[in-house]
Parts: sequence; structure tokens; C-alpha cells
Amino acid sequence: MGVDSEAASIVSETPIVAIVGRPNVGKSALFNRLVGKRMAIVEATPGVTRDRLYGVVEWNDATFALVDTGGIEVGKVDDVTAQTRAQAQMAIDQAALIIFVVDAKTGVMSQDVDVAELLRPYRDRVLLVANKVESPATAASIYEFCSLGFDVPLAVSSIHGLQSGDLLDAIVTRLPPPAPPPDDDDATVRLAFVGQPNVGKSSLVNALLGQQRAVVAATPGTTRDATDTAIDVDGRRFVIIDTAGIRKHERRGPALEHFGTLRAVAAIGRCDVAVLVIDVMAGATTQDQRIAGLAIEEGKGLILLLNKLDLVENAAFDREQANELIRTAFAFAPYASIMYASALTKRGVHKVWDAAAAVAGARRTRVPTAKLNLVVRDAFRARPPAPFRGKAMKIYYATQTAVGPPTFVFFVNDPRLLHFSYQRYLENSLREAFPFEGTPVRLVFRPRVQQDTTDADTLIAAGDQRS
Repeated sequence: MGVDSEAASIVSETPIVAIVGRPNVGKSALFNRLVGKRMAIVEATPGVTRDRLYGVVEWNDATFALVDTGGIEVGKVDDVTAQTRAQAQMAIDQAALIIFVVDAKTGVMSQDVDVAELLRPYRDRVLLVANKVESPATAASIYEFCSLGFDVPLAVSSIHGLQSGDLLDAIVTRLPPPAPPPDDDDATVRLAFVGQPNVGKSSLVNALLGQQRAVVAATPGTTRDATDTAIDVDGRRFVIIDTAGIRKHERRGPALEHFGTLRAVAAIGRCDVAVLVIDVMAGATTQDQRIAGLAIEEGKGLILLLNKLDLVENAAFDREQANELIRTAFAFAPYASIMYASALTKRGVHKVWDAAAAVAGARRTRVPTAKLNLVVRDAFRARPPAPFRGKAMKIYYATQTAVGPPTFVFFVNDPRLLHFSYQRYLENSLREAFPFEGTPVRLVFRPRVQQDTTDADTLIAAGDQRS
């Protein structure tokens, strides 16, 4: 079972499985057991988990996003309880499968009945699980939960791992069939507008589409789900993905925004180009850098779009200085395209189409092997790698193995001799020679099995033979 809890790992529209139940039935412990990591805080105090956590679980060739929710308390009306319930309701509404957790030690309680009533409209999507089954006595008591109106519960012990594999099998069996992969037609460019709340993402989408496609409001968090819209522009096909704002600290925001964040991260995984919208008045923040990092890790093209240009259109605004500040903030992505626009006045908005098409094209660029090796040869001769412990790295030849993003494999004598600065030098050399603006480039270094060549001159022959 493989899991990654970081937002960057959620790279596709996987089915969502929500864990719900009253407080203190062991939901977080079960979550930790299924994802294989201690990600949720586990205490005996009811109500510890108030915000959702999520992880991606792989089991028997199936993948799903597991969401942990706070305990549902129907009777209470305080703000924290209301926020927790609203958060859980969002997870319930969006989930492909709902894991309703009860406590086998305590038996049926009134709060379990309340949760069961809440889940009644979703009965076809509910899997009842009796947790804390750690003895024959508790195992025999699980049948009383049939009174809740669902099937016989599956007995588990999240602390000891009892039947966790059976539970995963049951989850996978009940998940909907995987969605077909997106059309890989190179003529279609998928744009995901991402960024923090209230930077004008929906307004930009509306300006691009020429209609009131998305709900626009001055309140952060209006957009909670990623929505797709297809459009043809000058004979080119685009799919626009508008997403919810991604907050830095999810636990500080309104509960309904948490699930939108997960959806936004998933949208990055299925786009070709991520348009990171930045408030030109606020400038780049650490959270903007984090969002850009998500796009880079997923190999997506990146456009840095500074919105609300209408607020700074005066003599005091120096665009060159602004570019310099942006380049400094995003020094880890020097290839990213920078744009300025105003969703309000629509100034510069139309340029997004050409910029996105160019970045998508760069992301799909395929380099002839002969030209690639000539560039690598020249770079090697101009600056040979420094020796490490008396031994220098030798490059025998390179080849491109994939696009989207462009991926190159370098066959060398010993990859352990590679210094990160030399890898960056090689990447820069490729960028100078080929049109990779706006797209990350991945370099992979592998040892050559038979190292029968000794110097960089062999790159010439390698390039000629593999053209």
C-alpha cells in the first residue's frame, strides 16, 4: 500500500472516500491505519479532529483519496461544532464512498443514530465499520449496529490493524470504475487557474470566456469546486479549469474551503498549463511559491499572471522592477512566463490564449537525438564536470524519453558523481538550445552497462547514430 499525504501527490481526479461518525469512535486512528502514516492527531478526547485531513491510498491497483473528518454532533449549535459538521457534510456530498465508523465497545449510542439519519439519503454509498473490535466480546456485539439501517458492519481494530486489509478490499470493491483518461489530443490545451483566494481567478475566467461562466464575488472562497469549460479560440481547443483558492493554513479558513483546496490541487494534476494568478498589489507570497511548486512537481507548464493591473496603472509602477521581484521570488522556476492583466478592464487578458498555447507546445517539444547530443557535447567540452574524489563523471550519450514535460535520460559512468549544480548547468544548456519556455524539464542520469567509451568525443558518434 503506497500513500502520500502531501497536496502535490493528489494529481488526478481519484475517487474520494470519506470517514465520518460521531466523536471519539476512532476515525483518525482508522485513517492513520489505512494511509500507513500517523497523519491525524489521535487522542481520547472527543472532537480533536475538526479539520479534514486527506491522503492518497493505493490498494490492489486502485487509487482513492481518503478524507478524515471531525466528529459529527447533531444536537450542539456552537460555532466549532457547526463548522465541523459543515466540513463533514461537504465530504459526504462529494464522496464516492462513505465509511460510517461506530464504536463496538460502547455499542449503539444516540449520536450514532443521529449520524445514521444524516447518512440515510446516501445509503447506497455507505459502508458501516465497527471499530475497536479487540476481543471476542466486542466482536459479538457488532450486530446490534444493524439497527442503524445499514448492512452488517465490518469489524476492525484500527489500533491493532485487525482486518484493515479486508476493509481496503471492501472499499476498492465498492468504488466506481475509474474514469477514462483525458484525451491526449495535442491540439487541446488544458489550463488550470490556481492561486490564493480572492486574487481574481473566476473574474479572469469570465473575461476569457466572454460570459458570466463562474460565480464572482469579493468574498474569498466563492469558488469551491474545480469546473471545466471547453472553448475554441482561433481554431485552437482549450479547456479552462477554474478552481477554488488554495490557502496556506487550511485550518484557519472556513470549513467549506477545505474540500475546494483538495479539488484545486487535483486540478493541477490534470492540466497542461497552470496559470498562477497573483494579486499585483500584494505581490508574490510564500503560498504563491508553494502553489508554483505543486505545478512544477507535477511537470506542468507554468504562467505567472499578475492580475488587477488596473489598480497600478500609473507612472509609479515599474514593470521591469516588478518582473525582477517576481523572478527573484520564483527563482526556482526561472523559465516561467510572466504576464500582466486586468480582469476588470480585460486589458491583457486575451494574451493568455497565445501564451498558454506556446507553453503547452514547449511542454510537448521533442528534440532530435542527434541535435540533443551535439548540445550536450558542446556543453560538456565548454565546462567538464569537476572530479569527485579523483573521479570525474563521463557522459556517453543522451536521449529524450518523454514529453509533457520533456524528459531526458543521460547515460553516464556513475550517476553518484553528478553534482546538482552541474545538472542545473546541463538543463540551462538545453534551454538555451531548445524552446522550453514555460515548462519544466526533467533530467535523469543512469549508469551505462558497458562503459567502453572514455571521453566526450563519443557523443558525436552517439548523436549521429541515433538521429
